[in-house]
Amino acid sequence: MSMKNGPVVIEMDGLDEITPATAPLVPDLHDDLPKGQAVQTLALLAARKPSFLWRLFVGTLLALLTTVISIAAWDFAADMLGRNIWLGRAVLAGVGLFLFAGLGLSLREYLSLARLRRVDRLRSAVDEALVLGELAQARAMSDQLAAFYRGREDMRWARENLTTRRDEVLDGDALLAVTERDLMTPLDAAAKREVEAAARQVASITAIVPLALADVVVALTANLRMVRRIAEIYGGRAGSFGSWRLLKTVLVHLAATGAVAVGDDLIGSVLGGGLVSKLSRRFGEGVVNGALTARVGVAAMEVCRPMPFRALPRPRVTLLVKNALTGLFTRS
Repeated sequence: MSMKNGPVVIEMDGLDEITPATAPLVPDLHDDLPKGQAVQTLALLAARKPSFLWRLFVGTLLALLTTVISIAAWDFAADMLGRNIWLGRAVLAGVGLFLFAGLGLSLREYLSLARLRRVDRLRSAVDEALVLGELAQARAMSDQLAAFYRGREDMRWARENLTTRRDEVLDGDALLAVTERDLMTPLDAAAKREVEAAARQVASITAIVPLALADVVVALTANLRMVRRIAEIYGGRAGSFGSWRLLKTVLVHLAATGAVAVGDDLIGSVLGGGLVSKLSRRFGEGVVNGALTARVGVAAMEVCRPMPFRALPRPRVTLLVKNALTGLFTRS
């Protein structure tokens, strides 16, 4: 029996009803890539503003607790005075020391916030000087920046180098560029090391620890420590409340601009995380969490830096992640 060569038509019922409009969607192949959920969750929590009722509840609770503790401490001290004069005096001395320590901590936090506000004013003044381009204003800003780091021994060589070169520059923009290169170069290098260390820590803990919410806690503590250290490097000296304020400011800015997500500067890291996730989902998530931590670190550098990135290039997230994770998920 001979068969004719040619196409074979197979009729199937229902195919005529399928159109481009009714066809099922093509599955997104990128859905399996790690998203860095820990850092994104942290940013979303920081960007969420508490309601008026929640602020009223927290404020009333703190006021009531402070009142109850103060009255209880006073009654306890008065009772001790009635029982034993020396024991009561010891209790009063302990309360006095506690109040003195509280005032000292409050003063330190106030000075830390004042230092951060001074950095903000310097950055705003430098922006204005860059816009105007006047030599007199540029020299004034260069003097202020050098005076800002006068008490730091690690900046002595940078200040001396700036002093020897400052009088040779007769252009405002060029003088600010020289000031940025001399003063910010060693500070940027130290801040990059902090960012790389935080990214390495977040990536390794996320990859190793399989506990639920552990990666969020690790991301919170590592990012908080990183922001505090970056502020100290640039002269901010952030205290406990100042560190929380800085971290919230950075995360809110990143969440508002959509930067706490996979972008062009994270393509290499995400692709690397996708390849690693083929071997281990936790390892891939760790790579992307480390990359997002590096992005938070770069934003913290921009917030804490007393000069904007002009003469010196803005740190690249991909390069920071490469330096931080080199050898972390491979055999040394």
